[in-house]
Amino acid sequence: MRKRTHEGSPLAKLLVLVDESNIGSSVRTAGRGLDWLKLRDFLAGPNTGRELIEMVVYAGLPPAIPIWQEERDKKNKFVHWLRSNGFMVVTKDGSPAEEGHYKANVDVMMAIDALELSVEMRPDVVILVTGDADFAYLAIKLRRRGIRVEVASVAQNLGNILRSAANDVIDLAPLFRTFEMMTIQDSPRRCLEIRNPRFGARLYDGIRFGEVCSTVASDPSAFSDLKRVLAGLTDAKEELRTKN
Repeated sequence: MRKRTHEGSPLAKLLVLVDESNIGSSVRTAGRGLDWLKLRDFLAGPNTGRELIEMVVYAGLPPAIPIWQEERDKKNKFVHWLRSNGFMVVTKDGSPAEEGHYKANVDVMMAIDALELSVEMRPDVVILVTGDADFAYLAIKLRRRGIRVEVASVAQNLGNILRSAANDVIDLAPLFRTFEMMTIQDSPRRCLEIRNPRFGARLYDGIRFGEVCSTVASDPSAFSDLKRVLAGLTDAKEELRTKN
């Protein structure tokens, strides 16, 4: 039996689909840590007048290779936490990319699920938590099925095509300002691939080239600065070896 409001009318059934990478990037740009419980309550809590069917999070995992294993284990712990707190999570294994990154595009999975779940769960409203303009056609397809589509994002990360394709836009900027500020420890970890033929496969303090992981801010310039610092360390070690 469907839940009803105090006036007796049935609550709108809500399905929320989250592009974890996109929303994570948006909140880190704001210098905040993402509070998933607050996000769910903001979009689908008792004060919204809606009945949440599911909140599905689509997340990419680091590649299943040795140099990414530590980050993969951390991401799996995060996924476990989400599931333990009532979120449905769909994951996809990533593949190595350039500059110590990996890519795991979940857009297709999310779009297919949105269409299938709209048939199986019959929501009245679907909220797409993403700013990716690639989801514009999905929004139109859902609306053609009589489903209200809302997009939750921040203005600077929301594509105009997606904005115009949805029935409404939910601005997450005010919510982000209530999240805790990120610390250095909270910043995402990236792995550096550093090669220096002068030292073969050895690096300062015994860490091997190609497997150097350091905590850096999400700002690409900070990542470049870290590489320059490490390069300076190797030059200093070369000088010490020459003197000795």
